[in-house]
Amino acid sequence: MKIKEFYDQDTATFTYVVSDQQTQAAAIIDSVLNYDIFSGRTSTKSADEIINYILQNNLKLEWILETHIHADHITASSYLKNKLGGTTAISENIVEVLKFWVPFFNINDDVKLDGSQFDKLLCNGEKIKIGSLECEIINTPGHTPACISYKINDTIFVGDAIFMPDIGTARTDFPGASAALAYESLQKILSFSDETKLYTGHDYPPQNRSLSCFATIAEQKKNNILINEQISKAEFIANRNKRDAGKPVPKLLLPSIQINLRAGNFSSAENNGTAYIKIPLNKI
Repeated sequence: MKIKEFYDQDTATFTYVVSDQQTQAAAIIDSVLNYDIFSGRTSTKSADEIINYILQNNLKLEWILETHIHADHITASSYLKNKLGGTTAISENIVEVLKFWVPFFNINDDVKLDGSQFDKLLCNGEKIKIGSLECEIINTPGHTPACISYKINDTIFVGDAIFMPDIGTARTDFPGASAALAYESLQKILSFSDETKLYTGHDYPPQNRSLSCFATIAEQKKNNILINEQISKAEFIANRNKRDAGKPVPKLLLPSIQINLRAGNFSSAENNGTAYIKIPLNKI
C-alpha cells in the first residue's frame, strides 16, 4: 500500500490517495474543491493536483470516499468522478444528516433524502476492496452522526474523529453530534494495536512544530490533550462541551454543506443559467 497526502492550506484539509501497488487501483479520501467565499467562485486547483498524480502514476481510481459531510470545505468528488471515474461512497447514516439539513435549506426538490446521490452507502463492518487491499468500514460518530473511518492494514483514516495529539479532537456541537458518542467512537479506534497509524483529516499545527498527518495509537493514548488514557469519559465530555460552547460557526459551513449533501454537485441552475448557494437568515 502506498499513501500520498495532499494538503489544502486554505481549509487545513488533508486529502489522501491510497493505492495498491500490485494492481495500481486507488482510492481518494476526503477531496477538496477550492472555493472563495467572497467572490463565490470555485476552482479545481487542489483536485487537479490529485488528478495529475493519479495519471502520472498510471493509477486506476476505484473509490472516491468521504469520512463525513464536511462543514469546512467543499468536496471535489463529483468533479473527480467526471474526470477519472470511480464510485462515490459515504456512511449509510448520511440519511440522518440529510433529515436535518435538507429542510434547513429548504432544498427538498433538489436533494434526495435517501442518500442515492452517492453511488454507495457504507455500513459498519463492511469491507470493500481497493485492488487487492481490504478496507474495513468503522462507524465513528460524534463529530457528526455519519462519520466513518477506513481501516486498511495497520492504518486508519479517521477523518475528523481525532487530530494530532497536541490539537485533540473535533468539535461535537453540530446537529446530531455528541461528545458522548465521540468518546465511544474514539475508544473503539484506540483499542487497535499501539502501532496502528491514524491519518487525520486536518492539522492546525502550532508554531513550534511542522505539519503532520498521522500519529500512532500509542502516541495518541499517551499525549492527546483531550482523549489520552488518563482521561475519563465524564472528563472528556465536560472538556469537549466546554470547548464547543460559543464556538464560531465554520466560515464555509453554509456553502460546503449544501454542495456536499449533493455528493459534490451544485444546485440546479436557475433560468439564467447560474447555480446559487442559499444563505438562510437568522437560523444559526
